[in-house]
Amino acid sequence: MKPSPNRPSPKSLLDHFEHLPDPRISRTRDHDLIDVLVIAVCTLLCGGETFNDMEDFGHAKLDWFRTFLSLRHGIPSHDTFNRVFAALDPKGFLECFLKWTESLRRAIPQEIVALDGKALRRALDGDQSIQYIVSAWAEGNGLALGQLKVADKSNEITAVPELLRVLELAGCIVTLDAMGCQKKIAQEIIEADADYVLALKGNQEKVHEEVSSFLDATLEEKNLNRPTGAEVPKEAQNLKALETVEKDHGRMETRRYYQSDCLDWFADKEKWEGLKSVGMVESVREVKGKTTVERRYFLSSLPLGVETFARAVRSHWGVENKLHWVLDVCFREDQSRAREGHAAENLATLRRLALNLLKREKTKKRGIRGKMLNAGWDHPYLLQLLGIDPKEI
Repeated sequence: MKPSPNRPSPKSLLDHFEHLPDPRISRTRDHDLIDVLVIAVCTLLCGGETFNDMEDFGHAKLDWFRTFLSLRHGIPSHDTFNRVFAALDPKGFLECFLKWTESLRRAIPQEIVALDGKALRRALDGDQSIQYIVSAWAEGNGLALGQLKVADKSNEITAVPELLRVLELAGCIVTLDAMGCQKKIAQEIIEADADYVLALKGNQEKVHEEVSSFLDATLEEKNLNRPTGAEVPKEAQNLKALETVEKDHGRMETRRYYQSDCLDWFADKEKWEGLKSVGMVESVREVKGKTTVERRYFLSSLPLGVETFARAVRSHWGVENKLHWVLDVCFREDQSRAREGHAAENLATLRRLALNLLKREKTKKRGIRGKMLNAGWDHPYLLQLLGIDPKEI
């Protein structure tokens, strides 16, 4: 498309999507694709959710949008928004999203990148099963790096390697829950010049049993009372530990992190690419006088360094607390009914794009919901979120 005379200089979000292929045939393009995308993302930034919201928001802000969009035939209808997002190639849209996200990302040594799946519970058509989105969350940058849709939760295993291949992960520490604890995934991460911390559960029953038995026995040996001068076994000496305590609203949680690089006992060591250590987290929760204890176990390519291991395990929950929770509470992703064609996947990408825009903006000392309210009230602030200098329009 030809840029509008009022189009800002090519340093904004708009420029990254300028060359995204338009899936519509030429004679049906009454509205420029970039106009559709900008109105859509602005709607999400201001708290809107649906295609009807996009149409209404566009009409409410028509005079303002005309200052920097062409809008050759005015504001698109909700049906147009639906058709465009249903037809838009999700891989091409994701590629633009990835390039834009990388342009924002700061280099952080050993940044934690957490991968996890999230259900789109209401994006169903007829007898379809619940669809899932596998997202990558960069904890240090506070950015959603990318995402892929899968047909059901079991397919996360096949989606993770594909997502790993399109992300820039060199020097990062990739964390996954038990579903991602697979030899192929470990290999993909190492080939990306990254490290991994993989949670172990029943899907790797034999490995889980071996690792838990070794670490439980080693910890017991380490804590054993011995006569002065008695020799401590090598395994117990090499078991490094770190303890943290958190108190909040009558709840106290003590976490004890343990890591060992003694792996001679592990028969399948060579089958796990880059494996250098195993770890355990013991969580002791005290709530209203009741105490519960839970132990979780991990495989890792990290060398011995329990502080780094603990940071990786703890940071993994950022994908739940700072991405999935925010998408459901602030963007109501779990309530989205968009289901035609690629609409569900493309809107999921658009929500993550909007969240990144809100996360990267630091002048407003407010949470995501507060920033969304400000975006709806204040046109210059909304332009600032888009990366557009108001002086240039």
